[in-house]
Amino acid sequence: MQSPLPRVPQQPAATRTEIDARLTVELASVVAGARRRALRDGDRQIDTAHLLHSLIESDPEVRAALGAGPQVARVLGYLVQRSIGYGLRWQGSVEDSGTVPVVRGTGVEVSGWSPSAAAAMEGAVERAHVRGDARAGGIDLLGRLAADQECRAVEVLERAGVDLELLGGRLAAG
Repeated sequence: MQSPLPRVPQQPAATRTEIDARLTVELASVVAGARRRALRDGDRQIDTAHLLHSLIESDPEVRAALGAGPQVARVLGYLVQRSIGYGLRWQGSVEDSGTVPVVRGTGVEVSGWSPSAAAAMEGAVERAHVRGDARAGGIDLLGRLAADQECRAVEVLERAGVDLELLGGRLAAG
């Protein structure tokens, strides 16, 4: 018996190797840290909060872009709370800010990334290309994370009191 629903052709997801090849060594290290954090937290996918946490821990330019030390400490405080209360509502759910289409109910995870995190990584690469760089760095990823008003990373930044307009201005000027 044939299915009454037409088959929708899907774009193949970028593989881990393809993504990593378009990142600086430092950003590839950030991604590896986010992957470890997701596994440790029992999350099925890397999401934008994992990426933000790893970025802040690893990249001094990202910390500088966020502003003074107390601001960074507040953001890290929210990110650390993720596993002990704040963010528990995220467990078992897929982060999807609507930036990329998601096929629901397939039971297939695409590359171990939330749709929002995958879109942020692709956007970081695009941002680097616009700047004339072949590889994306931490500031590129922070810029894309901050631009997605519906992602978990922005929720954390806003709760920690980060002025996203000011952050966007700093990133554009840098």
